[in-house]
Amino acid sequence: MEDGRREIDKNLTLVARKPCFGLPTACPTCLPVYIYLRFSKIPFTLEFNSIHPDSDQIPYVEYGDYVAYNNEKGGVIKALKEDNTVDLDSNVCDVPEWISTKALVETWLGDAIKYELWIGCDGKSAHEVYYSDLPWPIRKILYYMKVRSVKQELGITSENADSREKEIYSRAAMAYGALSSRLGEQSFFFENRPTSLDAAILGHVLFALHALPVSTSISHSS
Repeated sequence: MEDGRREIDKNLTLVARKPCFGLPTACPTCLPVYIYLRFSKIPFTLEFNSIHPDSDQIPYVEYGDYVAYNNEKGGVIKALKEDNTVDLDSNVCDVPEWISTKALVETWLGDAIKYELWIGCDGKSAHEVYYSDLPWPIRKILYYMKVRSVKQELGITSENADSREKEIYSRAAMAYGALSSRLGEQSFFFENRPTSLDAAILGHVLFALHALPVSTSISHSS
């Protein structure tokens, strides 16, 4: 086993949301998994699921009888690592700075993308990624249900909407600054090799630049 990776005798299959905006998958949750598998250099097939576009199971990975769903074991990448299928973090997962940097990306930048996609812009990107293959009434209902869910998740109410927006964007700007200082002139953040942290950040940046409107605060910051 090399870098926490066991031998795979046939292709994994990554099931993700569809490509658009020039991205192999335009889903902000699926894209880091796609990049992680590319970093691992393990052969895999990319397939798309448009039947249940808002399913919490997407993305998921199949390999023979093995399946790792997004809504189990803390997500696909964590499941792949825990099951010793693909682990790029084996030498850094106990490094305090790596842990804190990963948490920064998953919280502050994760909240910023979620806010921008569902609340901060006009919803066109979200419709294209998640609902464009569905009949109009259904995609409209699903979209508004998701917006309400995201507001609850981010703790946004009619009373604090403006202050929460400023807080989310301010934290994102601080995260970008800290990540830029950490990376410097290096190609990767730790040990001069890719980890799930690099996959998460690259997925975030590519989604922000390609899938969000150019007028958004997140796109400008990225």
